[in-house]
Amino acid sequence: MGTRGQDRQIDNIEFNVSNIARSKAFYGAVFGWTFTDFGPTYTEFSDGRLTGGFTTGEAVRPGGPLVILYADDLSATQHRVEAAGASITRPVFAFPGGRRFHFQDPDGYELAVWSAA
Repeated sequence: MGTRGQDRQIDNIEFNVSNIARSKAFYGAVFGWTFTDFGPTYTEFSDGRLTGGFTTGEAVRPGGPLVILYADDLSATQHRVEAAGASITRPVFAFPGGRRFHFQDPDGYELAVWSAA
């Protein structure tokens, strides 16, 4: 998530995995994805159009990857998320490259929003 995205568009998809090397080998062999390592717990992947990440920083969770949207103004976006009835599941936190928060939509899906600012 080092490159700035487009305001309010899906920007990144993050998979919590138990073994980054195994995930890289699988997705590289099957789909031809390329990878950039950002330390021992995070690897960015690219399919040539969309980027995402593999992380061991959190538990593997059933139900699929974490969809991450980009926002120019993280605070304003959080206020809109809350005003629309979503609940914040992880308050704003910093990571190399920016800040983000997680929320749960009305159907219970967890998503995240990040900003470089």
